[in-house]
Amino acid sequence: MRREMSYEEKYKMMIETPVNKLIPRLAVPTIISMLITSIYNMADTFFVSQLSTAASGAVGVNFSLMAMIQAIGFTLGMGSGNYMSRMLGEKKQEKAQRACSTAVYTAFVCGLLLAVFGIRNMDSLVRMLGATETIAPYAKDYGKYILIAAPYMTVSFVFNNHLRAQGNAALSMFGITTGGVLNVILDPVLIFHFEMGISGAAIATILSQFISFLILLVLVIRSGNVLKPHPGFFTMKGWVYKEILSAGMPTLGRQGLASVASVLLNVAASAFGDAAVAAMSIVTRIMMFINSALIGFGQGFQPVCGFNFGARKYDRVLEAYYFCRRVAFVFLLSMAVIMFAVSTPIMRLFREEDAEVVRIGALC
Repeated sequence: MRREMSYEEKYKMMIETPVNKLIPRLAVPTIISMLITSIYNMADTFFVSQLSTAASGAVGVNFSLMAMIQAIGFTLGMGSGNYMSRMLGEKKQEKAQRACSTAVYTAFVCGLLLAVFGIRNMDSLVRMLGATETIAPYAKDYGKYILIAAPYMTVSFVFNNHLRAQGNAALSMFGITTGGVLNVILDPVLIFHFEMGISGAAIATILSQFISFLILLVLVIRSGNVLKPHPGFFTMKGWVYKEILSAGMPTLGRQGLASVASVLLNVAASAFGDAAVAAMSIVTRIMMFINSALIGFGQGFQPVCGFNFGARKYDRVLEAYYFCRRVAFVFLLSMAVIMFAVSTPIMRLFREEDAEVVRIGALC
């Protein structure tokens, strides 16, 4: 078994390894994690789309809800993770520990509040998210389970980002991959074999997310070179939240605006019927799959940036940034050409029975 690196060995790796080797090394597990997350979101859309166009639209409506949960988790996780990386680079472990603990417990409380509010206002919530009369019943069946899982899902996103920020992306990948594979297996079993319909897809998602959460929790607790969310280090002091949110706000902008944009898109599409909502649901998941790979690559850059900034090696920060920008341009240009060529066949994989869904989706 490979020996776990000490803090000193990890510090040396972060500030001395050439960035064109270090970033891909850290990014590959993260890319796999992000793609697996996208795959089991796409699996939900794929299997539910076999039920009906309205059911497919319901998954798209609830994607906005999932995006809200992710926005909370990623904002607190990436914001605190960024600060933790910098403090570890400066060898100020206690400050990093406080950010770690505060982010985890804050995420749980935020997820709990969202769950309580959402479940109590389920009818109004799905309407606000863009559900039509025919989509609303499916959206409520799916959404209530997602909200139940919100507290531990937000904490899972924080754990993921903390592991990556400390240079342990492989551990994060293990937790996410296990949950993703389980979701893909459970989807057809619960939806079709046990005839649970769209509720089966939601239950498969929250079960797999719970398994991922438990795995990540065990990895965080048992890993010797990973900071633990100890209650004694939790604080309500303003400076901690200032540090977390100052680094987390760009993520909140990205995730929060993605959620708002998804809601507005669903509301606009609902005026054109269930086929338009279903088509946009599928297209959104496909785009998320592509973007997830690039976000995963960018998260391989984040700990390199944080450690080297904290160590005052600003030349390495800039070198890493420009390297990532070149990779991003080439990747997105390639994917644009490929997806333009295969848009119609991909839409047919999801909802071949409805020509209007395929037509709208391929155009989008």
